[in-house]
Amino acid sequence: MSTNNFEKHPPPFIINGNNKVFDENIEEKILEKSKKKTGLGWFVACLFVVSDMAGGGLVALPTAMIQAGFWTGILLSFLMTLIFMFTSKALGRNWVILRRRWPVYQKHCRQPYPEIGRRAMGKWMGNVVSICVDINQTVRHNSCLPPSLSKNIHDTLKSLFDANISFCVLLVILAICLLPITFLNSPQDFWLAAVVAVTTTSLAVILICIGSLLDFGECRQHHSIPEFQITNFFLAVGTLLFAYGGHPAFPTIQNDMRKPEDFEKSSLLSFSILFCMYTPVCIIGYMTYGNSLRESVINSLQHVWIQQIVNLMITLHLIFTIIIVNNPLNQKVEEVFNIPHDFGWKRVVVRTGMMILVLFVAETVPSFGPLLDLMGGSVLMLCSLVFPSLFIFF
Repeated sequence: MSTNNFEKHPPPFIINGNNKVFDENIEEKILEKSKKKTGLGWFVACLFVVSDMAGGGLVALPTAMIQAGFWTGILLSFLMTLIFMFTSKALGRNWVILRRRWPVYQKHCRQPYPEIGRRAMGKWMGNVVSICVDINQTVRHNSCLPPSLSKNIHDTLKSLFDANISFCVLLVILAICLLPITFLNSPQDFWLAAVVAVTTTSLAVILICIGSLLDFGECRQHHSIPEFQITNFFLAVGTLLFAYGGHPAFPTIQNDMRKPEDFEKSSLLSFSILFCMYTPVCIIGYMTYGNSLRESVINSLQHVWIQQIVNLMITLHLIFTIIIVNNPLNQKVEEVFNIPHDFGWKRVVVRTGMMILVLFVAETVPSFGPLLDLMGGSVLMLCSLVFPSLFIFF
């Protein structure tokens, strides 16, 4: 056996004097020893997964349903649920295997996804995964969520108080308000954010369904469905990828669980919840508004009070989602600069710098649409579909 193979797959030996003795129960002993006394339970981890993906998909998927066609859209959503559920389970299994073979990962790890790639296929793959995760977190979450949140707050303030505050000013205010919360170390320190994010999203789902049903009688008269076009179909697939592809953040969540091997339960429940959230909104939106749907189903709601409350719920969801999805990239930068795990001034400096960078990108780049389309077909596809399925074989 070569040195590399020995390092990647160490045999289950224990030392007895000067002899190596085979231990049949070595995996069970390692697993028992690796259990944390503190950390996230599997249900709270499920809430983190849901909160990572639900908001954007909720408001955009009804439009994807129009683009793909009713039955095709439902089938696509169901297939995406099953496929991404499988790959999330595979990714979770990869991390469990890593912890069993290398006990060093039983402690807190700041870059779990790149470490999975490095141990599976070598240092070069770890670097590839790291770049893909960084691009995803920077473009998809850190630079797209703040403008979306700023727009929601702007619309809410304008409708309620007739206040017209600049988007750029709102972004600065948001960055200042959110900065102190980003100083928390890892997901287990802000689990309440996931609870609030999922709660607000659930309320938004209920209100969107109620509002769409109330609009059905009037809007149905003007209901029309566009002819099927292959370009629209692929746009719908891209939207579905973003709605279900939150995998780059999953290992960070799993790493903070008391029993990381329970992430399989979190995956099954979270994707089931997502499907149950997305499907009613898509069906009712399709039947009520048809081709009048544009970027967001919220803008199609005719009852202003429902529209305002839904906007508020999605705004709260985005606030707490930014806290969650910023964390993996912050930890990556801290690892690069060798910042201590304990709270201190170095963490404050690094995370303040990251928030300033996010703010700069959000202020200077007006639209991420084409960049998101490119990323959905490359980086997100790799992180959510290719890598989890590939690494499980090593």
